[in-house]
Amino acid sequence: MLVELQALVTSTKYATARRMTQGVDANRVSLLMAMLEKRLGMQVLGDDVFVNVAGGIAIDEPAADLGIVAAIASSFRNLSIDEQTAVFGEVGLAGEVRATSQASVRVREAYAMGFRRCVIPQGNVSGLDYDDGIEVIGVRNVADALEALF
Repeated sequence: MLVELQALVTSTKYATARRMTQGVDANRVSLLMAMLEKRLGMQVLGDDVFVNVAGGIAIDEPAADLGIVAAIASSFRNLSIDEQTAVFGEVGLAGEVRATSQASVRVREAYAMGFRRCVIPQGNVSGLDYDDGIEVIGVRNVADALEALF
């Protein structure tokens, strides 16, 4: 199942930045934000950050990590991600993007839903079975993923 992840990063007016999540684990989002700050120098820990899964769905899927990171980076940089781009991959503390299960199924489903580009873990690219109508970009780390997205 494909989900839309949304994030809003904004400067805070309070001494302590607020974190609000809906549909994803707040602790996982905090961990991913700390990784963004440490590995990419993206100073988000002092900002209010709101993350939401559209439609009220709750997810507990490590493959959503890269989508969460992309949504936060998109809001922080004030740059939108192409609406025909799908993203999935588990993100580690060092910023590496790890392979996920059922990559071929995920890419085929994205194509069926109208997406024309997928940013996925490099470890999933070899042996991938998908339609040629979708561009697949394999990434090794979060920096590569953000470069491919923006």
